[in-house]
Amino acid sequence: MKQKHFIDLNKGITFLVVLALIASYQRWENVTAWIYLALHGTYGVLWVLKSRIFPDKQWEQATGWAYGLVIFFGLGLYWIAGWLVVARDVHAPAWLLAVCISVYTMGVFLHFSSDMQKFTALQLRPGSLITDGFFARLRNPNYLGELLIYSSFSALALHWLPWVNLLAWVLVIWVPNMRRKDRSLARYAEFMSYQQRTKLFIPFVY
Repeated sequence: MKQKHFIDLNKGITFLVVLALIASYQRWENVTAWIYLALHGTYGVLWVLKSRIFPDKQWEQATGWAYGLVIFFGLGLYWIAGWLVVARDVHAPAWLLAVCISVYTMGVFLHFSSDMQKFTALQLRPGSLITDGFFARLRNPNYLGELLIYSSFSALALHWLPWVNLLAWVLVIWVPNMRRKDRSLARYAEFMSYQQRTKLFIPFVY
């Protein structure tokens, strides 16, 4: 088994999980719940497609069932926002729905487009440092995309808990991963100058 099998399974069933929540709580008339389903559900489907069409070699590593289940249930914490929306019968105001859809759309564009650029660049120019396109000002634009995506889910819940979960992922998983990537890229002679003119993953901030 590979890590991506557990990740893809979690992402792939998100649509069914949220739909099951809607059915269980009988929230068929809740517009916020349906929009949440559309956003988080389609993100899961897009992730699975990405995994098949332009996979990230980071998730190709072999893993045992124990760690695989840790990955699966760890990612399941992202379902907290959907559960809160449905269980608490959240009705987000129209302006917030519009903002969340817009933020999600920008996140999907950044996340998947930058991953596609990285995959293609490494295919065409293996062993080279990617410093153009999405990576011209940010070293990890894909993580910025994910931050926007999960922020849109968290905002729809109108609750602090999804934000705490997202912050924990950023600090415990995302930033250490990005730091490890920086250490790996330090083998390139031009990395120092590239690092100095770019941010880690948040424009103008960090």
